[in-house]
Amino acid sequence: MKFVDIVLKRRSIRKYKPDPVPEEKLHYVLEAARLAPSWGNRQCWTYIVVTDEALRKKIIERTSRPPLHANGRPMRPRDWAAQAPIIIVGCADPTKSGNKEEKQYYLLDMGISMEHLMLAAAEQGLGTCWIGGGFDETIVKEALGVPEEIRVVALTPLGYPAEVTEPRPRKPLDKMISRNHWESLD
Repeated sequence: MKFVDIVLKRRSIRKYKPDPVPEEKLHYVLEAARLAPSWGNRQCWTYIVVTDEALRKKIIERTSRPPLHANGRPMRPRDWAAQAPIIIVGCADPTKSGNKEEKQYYLLDMGISMEHLMLAAAEQGLGTCWIGGGFDETIVKEALGVPEEIRVVALTPLGYPAEVTEPRPRKPLDKMISRNHWESLD
């Protein structure tokens, strides 16, 4: 399969079959994440593979006030994520990454690594869905024993999709690429 085919195949899956993920497929996606580039090759990430059903449900709990979208509306519950047989929790140590010009690169490092994982999952016929908000970091840390200085950056369910959605529309290239100088492309 060509790389672009994998990119086109990846979707945000919100319905999962209960079928277990074979250990070799799990290892494959984690190995892809491990191989991601990072600031100074410091590899600030750690992944926690959560297979216990009670823990999966616990880590998607929220405090009584749901987080808000940028538009001010409350985010919907993430209960569907616990239906996948695995939730992978992406953690990062900010001290093992760069901070330059007020940019905290641990977020980028974790993002690249997690995207490697998600694309490898798509190649293996597995579904994922980036969850970068809508979870309570304190609850996740408590439930999984994550040290205070470590950040929980993102979660993704991992499992076989129970449904496959159509691709969402993307901007055409001419609405996002300018050459040699900034252009407003709206």
